[in-house]
Amino acid sequence: MKKRYIGLDYGEKTIGIALSCPEAKVATGMTTLRRLDEAALRPNINSLREIIREYGITDIILGYPLNMDGSISVRAEKTLAFRDKLKRNFKSIDISLWDERLSTSAVTHAFNSGYDSKGSKKRKETYRAHVDEMAAVYILQGYLNKL
Repeated sequence: MKKRYIGLDYGEKTIGIALSCPEAKVATGMTTLRRLDEAALRPNINSLREIIREYGITDIILGYPLNMDGSISVRAEKTLAFRDKLKRNFKSIDISLWDERLSTSAVTHAFNSGYDSKGSKKRKETYRAHVDEMAAVYILQGYLNKL
């Protein structure tokens, strides 16, 4: 059976989503889900359910934000709680954690390269709209590269 992956960058206000190609070689950005609050995940779970069904997802790769020294951060604890919710809602989907240290830094650097330090308002808006999605790409591509 072919595997199809989504990568998730779970944050306080958003969930960035990336999708693997059918051959599980390349990750591309898909979307960013907005979150109303940390406790109200039902709309996000429903959106993920639609994506999983539409694309035949077999595996979820969830970014795991450890501290630089490898210890578990507060955000990592919240990510583990989110993983548990995913497991309860998607029993047939494999869910793996992927160390995402420096993913946001790498994405930020990629967005900022080639621009002056002031940047444009339009570029900053584009950045804010896509940084979580691109962090999910970074997470998923790292995982796919290790397969």
